[in-house]
Amino acid sequence: MADEAALPKNFVCKVDDVQRLQVENYCRDHGWEFSDLPYGYWKAAGNKISVAAYNSGKLTVQGGNTAEFVLYFLEPEVLHSVGFGYGSSASGVELTADNTAPHGGVDESGKGDFFGPLVIGGVYVDGSSAPLLAAAGVCDSKLIKSDKKIVELAQKIRNITAGKFAVVAIGPEAYNRLYGSFGNLNRLLAWGHAKVIEELLIKVPECPRMLSDKFGNESLIRNALQSRGRQIVLDQQTKAESDVAVAAASILAREGFIRLMAKLSESAGMTLPRGAGSNVQAAANEIAQRDPELLGRIAKTHFRTWYRAMNLPEPEKIPFKGGY
Repeated sequence: MADEAALPKNFVCKVDDVQRLQVENYCRDHGWEFSDLPYGYWKAAGNKISVAAYNSGKLTVQGGNTAEFVLYFLEPEVLHSVGFGYGSSASGVELTADNTAPHGGVDESGKGDFFGPLVIGGVYVDGSSAPLLAAAGVCDSKLIKSDKKIVELAQKIRNITAGKFAVVAIGPEAYNRLYGSFGNLNRLLAWGHAKVIEELLIKVPECPRMLSDKFGNESLIRNALQSRGRQIVLDQQTKAESDVAVAAASILAREGFIRLMAKLSESAGMTLPRGAGSNVQAAANEIAQRDPELLGRIAKTHFRTWYRAMNLPEPEKIPFKGGY
């Protein structure tokens, strides 16, 4: 952690009603001046800082003594977490009472890539490991452009979590079989997420809660879970990668994708491009001309890229009617 003088002069977190009352009582007990706050409960000023409590649950701290207030009162007595000064803002993950409490996070990599596997990762964190992961620079893998950095962070995650993680890699051939069985990407994703959750719960049976990014109908993952997974709380939310466990899971999944793409590139005799853009179509066309069977072993065959490369009629677009 940095020296207090070098720490940020502002801090933002989420608090519940009980936590907000704790902060209010502290400020009143110390004689701080209170004032009205638009879209909020109150604003208090004292000891060279101001604290504002908003209706949304957001609490902001600003001023010269922010570090002292957060480090010696707010985190230890109210939030019961450690994160201020560990680079959480730089890493793009939030450290709050919720996401430093024991829980697991799940995320995937490769679903939008024509070539390569679908990889799902799961990571368990608690009040000890969450700040260490944030300090290590863990964030949503989509924010990291360097493969080398992904590999380095993945190793740090494995070390910090002491084996409390799980990764499921679905190669293109298995992916195509499963997609044919499920007939729907969201159902396939739910199956993969559920498999990772079950594997993580074998390693950490005491895990009380799992968090994943929201996709499709929320019942999809729950319905795909087995007996272990149905005993826990399952939360799904948009932008879940701001949670340190989900961010760590996204990095492990991305690393798995990178490693398998390297192997598939060797078998293809060329560096396989990522995504599904024009360069991907060009590569698919080239491979289809020299070895169409190979293309089916290294790519996701429900993509339109496949039909175009194989000179097959493209399926009609199905109007989106909500996730299921």
